[in-house]
Amino acid sequence: MIRLPNIPLPQAANTQLADYQREIDSLPDYETRVVQAKVRFNSLNKKGNATFDMVRATLSAMCVGAQRCAYCEDSLAGEVDHIWPKTLYPNLVFAWMNYLYACGACNRSKSSNFAVFAHGTGTHTDVGRRRGVPVVQPVAGTMVLLDPRVDDPMDFMKLDLLGTFLFKATAEPGTVAYQRAQYTIDVLHLNRREALQSARRSAFGDFHAHLKGYVQERVHGHAPEHLQHLAQAIQTRQHATVWREMKRQHLLIPELKRLFEAAPEALGW
Repeated sequence: MIRLPNIPLPQAANTQLADYQREIDSLPDYETRVVQAKVRFNSLNKKGNATFDMVRATLSAMCVGAQRCAYCEDSLAGEVDHIWPKTLYPNLVFAWMNYLYACGACNRSKSSNFAVFAHGTGTHTDVGRRRGVPVVQPVAGTMVLLDPRVDDPMDFMKLDLLGTFLFKATAEPGTVAYQRAQYTIDVLHLNRREALQSARRSAFGDFHAHLKGYVQERVHGHAPEHLQHLAQAIQTRQHATVWREMKRQHLLIPELKRLFEAAPEALGW
């Protein structure tokens, strides 16, 4: 999980989203807004709707690799996820900054699971709504989940490159930063899916091989254009977190230390 680049949505699409949002906000009560937010979003979020075609195109451009999920960085991102769930926050159903592109597995894991640090007390409070319970507004608070459109997840967690390829919170247990990292890891099942561990391990080997190839080509004096092509291939691969961790932890891993010393410019990629 990595921070996403901030690519602005074209003004025409932003204006239309604001119009859609005003429709929902004008409804008389919270329960009606919740119901209609889901209905209206599902009716509009379809191919052929010019606004959502632009939303999807812009979200796709923000993805790592070849349209990879903003959460797991592994699977194809094909679903517009509401970071603040629309079933809880209909006031954000058409908010551009509340969208990211996710895969089905991550979207299902997250679903309407959500928690906030309650205003006033700072208590970690689960506000997810189960089926059959009254539809009432959630406790006001700040989001626990890390938001890759705002937060840099790597400020809160690290990836173990020396064995497990699992994420671990870096702050002290009990702190807000620790709670945010651990909640994000758990709710998105980032450490529970063995396939993700295998994919990160494979990505490490892939990045390593590409970096080694770049160093060898550099030593042999290949043209700058050729080297730039190799560098671009590294920077546009999926599992960008693995690459960032390789740079962050390179002094701890002798082979990586050697390669980055041979090509120090790679630390800036």
